Amino acid sequence: MEPAKSAGCEENVKNRVLKLSGGLLAIALIIGGGIFAIVKLSRNKETASIVASSFVGYDFARAVTGDESGVSMLLKPGAEMHDFEPSPEDIIKIKNADLFIYVGGESDEWVEDLLGDNEVPKEKTLRLMDLVELKEEELAEGMEEHERHDEEESEYDEHIWTSPVNAIKLVNGLKDKLSDIHPEQKDVYAKNASAYTSRLSEIDQKIRDVVAAGSKKELIFGDRFPFRYFTDEYGLNYYAAFPGCSEQTEASSQTVAFLIDKIKSDDVKTILKIELTSDKLAQSIADETGAKLMTLNSAHNISNEDFNSGRTYADIMETNIETLKEALK
Repeated sequence: MEPAKSAGCEENVKNRVLKLSGGLLAIALIIGGGIFAIVKLSRNKETASIVASSFVGYDFARAVTGDESGVSMLLKPGAEMHDFEPSPEDIIKIKNADLFIYVGGESDEWVEDLLGDNEVPKEKTLRLMDLVELKEEELAEGMEEHERHDEEESEYDEHIWTSPVNAIKLVNGLKDKLSDIHPEQKDVYAKNASAYTSRLSEIDQKIRDVVAAGSKKELIFGDRFPFRYFTDEYGLNYYAAFPGCSEQTEASSQTVAFLIDKIKSDDVKTILKIELTSDKLAQSIADETGAKLMTLNSAHNISNEDFNSGRTYADIMETNIETLKEALK
């Protein structure tokens, strides 16, 4: 049975699906108008053979193939992953790719709609959530209950990559999929995947060492919390303003009061936020408690500057280690 979809983003999904349908109609109109040559269907040096919906798929693909020019990312650097809407050109890229990589959670529900038309063969796609053991979303103490759209349906956290242990499984799964598609490159993929997963294994051990040495065993976020797989892997507790896929920006007074009391009672020195989000809420809590505000990067996307410099998932996790040291003091 295929896992249920992850929570928190359903309100925008309907709009994205409608816009996707509009995009498909636009393509049809272009074709019907006889100007389809504007968007080239033939693969050339500007059209990647591997297309990823978001950063982690992009990063792992370029690591395994060793060919950054052969991989493209649909999500623009610096953009919010949960709000992504594919353009007609994006859809054509997917249909022409040797492999399309997507996470598979609520943020990628537009993909399931696209694949439902059977124009993209399943063997040319890789759903990353199929490669790891999924965890149901939970509300940590202090979080407000969010609306469930289907009370009988389990909801899974889609942020599977935040654990380096899971990242290793994703890289190896991608290596196997690419080897099936291009068996002549099997040895190259195996060598590259081994090099990258070796680095991720070293990062995993460094994180375990930091956790073991830390005097604290909890993380507090004045922000969304996409690190469920990370905290479970390393035996950490967490408290946060919102679940990982929440679109909320304002927390209730009860949630803010809870986080402030928790920081004071547990003598927590650092409050965290995630990348590419406003620090307004976290900063207000930091000001109230005297805690230091730092960023723990979930790698859901990277800035344009980091993208252009070639920053990798592994680079991000290395930086997170230093943040973790401060957070667990």
